[in-house]
Amino acid sequence: MTLHELYFTIRPEDIAYVKFVLESYDGVGIIRTVDRRKAIIVALVVEDFLAAAHALFASLKNEVDLAEIPRPADIGDDWLMRELSNDLEGVEELKR
Repeated sequence: MTLHELYFTIRPEDIAYVKFVLESYDGVGIIRTVDRRKAIIVALVVEDFLAAAHALFASLKNEVDLAEIPRPADIGDDWLMRELSNDLEGVEELKR
């Protein structure tokens, strides 16, 4: 199972709304706030729902100020992101 990270900048007041919308579609993905000061979020999406997530975010751009960005160089000390990164590295290593 491949987990994709989609990073976005967003107005802080829109984070809860975007989180609610994405997570209301069971299984599509979850939202984590990566940087509260810069209002950067990440959507964690499994491969099977990647197209649905992209379509959902494209639609949300009509409602909120949302822009996809590359993964920040320093994602801070978010324990979940560290754990996921370590888990993904382990999975990739097992595939080799």
